[in-house]
Amino acid sequence: MGRLFFAYLFFVWYDRFPYFYKKYFLKTILNEQQLEITIQRLTHQLLENHLDLENTVLIGIQPRGIYFSDRIVQQLKSQVNPASIRYGKLDITFYRDDVRTGLHELNQTDIPFSIENTNVVLIDDVLWTGRTIRAALDALLDFGRPAKVELCVLIDRRFSRQLPIQSDYTGKSIDSIITQKVKVYWKEKDGKDEVTLL
Repeated sequence: MGRLFFAYLFFVWYDRFPYFYKKYFLKTILNEQQLEITIQRLTHQLLENHLDLENTVLIGIQPRGIYFSDRIVQQLKSQVNPASIRYGKLDITFYRDDVRTGLHELNQTDIPFSIENTNVVLIDDVLWTGRTIRAALDALLDFGRPAKVELCVLIDRRFSRQLPIQSDYTGKSIDSIITQKVKVYWKEKDGKDEVTLL
C-alpha cells in the first residue's frame, strides 16, 4: 500500500511539475544530433575493420537493439553496395538465464543465411551486466560456428558488469550505479531520438 501511495504522489508531482523532473532527475547522455553523429562514427569504424563487409554479417539483438542496428544498416547502405549487406535479427528469449523467473515477450528471429566461418557483428543498444550478450552468443550457435564475433553497442555501462564481456565498438561509455537506468528513445517507437540517464 505504501509503495502505491508514493507511486501515486510521484506521478501527480511529475504531471504538475515536468520541468523540475526533467531538470533534476533526468540527464541527457545523447541528444538527437549527438546520437546521429555517434551512429555515423560507429558505421565508419565497422567499415574500417570490415571493408566492403566481405564475409561479415550484422545481427541485431531483439527487441530494442533492433532500432539501433536498423540505423547502422541504413548508414551502411549509403557507404557500400546494399547487396553486400547481410543483416539478421536475433531473439534470445529462450536463451536467457532468467527465462523461468518471469514473463518475457517473444520476438522474431530472422537470420536467412548461415554464419558458418563468417565474421559476426552483434549489435545492441545498451551493454550492462553482459547477460544479454551471453544469451546471444548461445543463440548464435544454432546458426553455425562463426570465425569471429564482435560486439557493437550504443551505450556501455561500465559498472555492474557480471560477466567478462566487453564491446569492440562503443558509442559512449558511462559510469552509472545500479539504481540508475539508461533509457534509449527511438523515433520509430518513442517519437524522439535521445538517450537519458534516470
